[in-house]
Amino acid sequence: MFQFNESLSFDKVLYKADLHGSITWAKALRKLDILNDQELEQIVSGLQQVEKEWEEGKFVIDTKSDEDIHTANERRLGELIGAAAGKLHTGRSRNEQVGVDMRLWAGEQLADIAGALKGLLAVSAERAKDALPILMPGYTHLQRAQPVRFSHWLLSHATFLKGDLQRLEGVQERVSACPLGVGALAGNPFGIDREFMAKDLGFHSVHPNSLCAVADRDFVVEILQWASLLMAHLSRLAEDLILFSTAEFGFVQVADAYSTGSSLMPQKKNPDSLELIRGKAGRVMGQVRCFLRQWT
Repeated sequence: MFQFNESLSFDKVLYKADLHGSITWAKALRKLDILNDQELEQIVSGLQQVEKEWEEGKFVIDTKSDEDIHTANERRLGELIGAAAGKLHTGRSRNEQVGVDMRLWAGEQLADIAGALKGLLAVSAERAKDALPILMPGYTHLQRAQPVRFSHWLLSHATFLKGDLQRLEGVQERVSACPLGVGALAGNPFGIDREFMAKDLGFHSVHPNSLCAVADRDFVVEILQWASLLMAHLSRLAEDLILFSTAEFGFVQVADAYSTGSSLMPQKKNPDSLELIRGKAGRVMGQVRCFLRQWT
C-alpha cells in the first residue's frame, strides 16, 4: 500500500516550493507565539539545509517512510534539528500544502515561459526589421496567391504568440492565489495571518474559499489548455519553416546546429528540431485530455 500510495517519485520536483512554504508557515506561527525566536531560527536554518541537500543531490530518500515531498522534508528536518521540527506542522494540512506547492512551482515555470516568449517575440521583430526588403509568395491552399514581405509572414506568427503571452498573464494571475491557511478544508483554528503568508511567498492574492482552495485544480487545467494553444501556434510556425526549408521551396535554411543528418544519405539536412516541436505539441494536447479524465 505504501508503494501504491507514495507520490515522492514525481512530486519531489516541488521540493523548493514546499520548503519555502514551510519557512513562511513557521514565520506565521511565530507571529502567533506558537514558536519562539529560537525555534523559528532552528526551523528556518534546518529547512535551508534541506534545500541545499536537494540542490546538491545529497538528499537521501527513506523508502520506508517518505510518502511524499512534505513528509520527506519534515522527516529530514527532524533529523537535523530535533524536537522543534515537530511544531512546524501545527495547524497545517497536506491538503493546503500541495496546493501551495503546485501553485508556487507552476508560477515559476510560467514566469520562465513568459520570459522565453518575450525573447522569441523580440527576435522575431528584429529579424522582420532586417528582412524588410525581402519578398516571398503568400500561399492559400499551398498554392501561390499574392506576393508578401517575408517580414509580414514572420510577424503573422509573432502576432499569434503575442496573443499567447497576453493570455498567459491572465493565467498567471489566477494561479497566484495562495491557499495556505485553509487547513484540510475549513480553515485554520489559530487565526493565522493569511495575508502575511501570501505576501511573503509572492502570491498576488489570498484564495477566497477554503473548500474550493483544497479542491481547486482548475489552474492546472487552464495551464494545460493554454499550453496546448501555444504549442499549436509553435507547431504551425515549425511546419511553415519545414516546408520553406525544402529544396522545392528553398526560402530558408535551418542552421546546422538545429539540424540532423541521415544515417544513409549524407546529403540530407533534416529539420528535426522543428519536427520535434510538432511532435511535442501532440503530447501537450494529449495531457489536457488525460488530466480532465482523471480530474472528473
